[in-house]
Amino acid sequence: MSNSYTIHDLPQAERPRERLLKHGSEALSSAELIAIILGNGTRGTSVLQLAQQLLSSFGGLEKLVDATLSELCQVKGIGKAKGLQLQSVFGICKRIKTVTPQEKPTIDSPWHVYNLLKDTIALAKQEHFIVIMQDTRGCMIHQEVVAIGTLTETLVHPREVFYPAIRNKAASILVAHNHPSGDPEPSLEDIEITEKLCEAGLLMDIPLMDHLIIVPTRFVSLRQRGLKCFLKK
Repeated sequence: MSNSYTIHDLPQAERPRERLLKHGSEALSSAELIAIILGNGTRGTSVLQLAQQLLSSFGGLEKLVDATLSELCQVKGIGKAKGLQLQSVFGICKRIKTVTPQEKPTIDSPWHVYNLLKDTIALAKQEHFIVIMQDTRGCMIHQEVVAIGTLTETLVHPREVFYPAIRNKAASILVAHNHPSGDPEPSLEDIEITEKLCEAGLLMDIPLMDHLIIVPTRFVSLRQRGLKCFLKK
């Protein structure tokens, strides 16, 4: 019989893991997040109580993350294994803070999109449909392949395009795909999906800025072609 109190000893609605799954890390207190790292408490002390004792002993999270292993182990219930777990997580957090963020490329012309993607998808033997997500300044924050098709076609649905845009809090998007045939002229299907994405973007307030069809030596921009859906406000 175990003498430690685990997260599962808490009422289900109060379990940090379940709350993390349901609400995300933003909804959890620092003590709850630490409790998830620790996993279990000690005899007579729940894991959440142990996490709260840690924070109290060091006067808050800021000082806790700088604690030495010896200092952590002075807290009743924190042995070497738990102390190393905490130090590992805190160490990763410190590294993330010190990483110099790469400059986000600004995309303000179809040529920027073409140069960004030509080496990635232009020579692919299957169609790859890519979403480029932008912030409010037009800087790229993320790009993602949302569909890979057959030799001649790819099928994509607006929900597949806008799901990563919502997840990454994009202010606007651009999309692009390649034509393995080497001919960048848009098909009727290309025009139809562009119009659907334009309409979905208007509804979701995440506008579609352009749709490029890319082959190794050139591209077609449907915005430059004057597709009517890009003229809608």
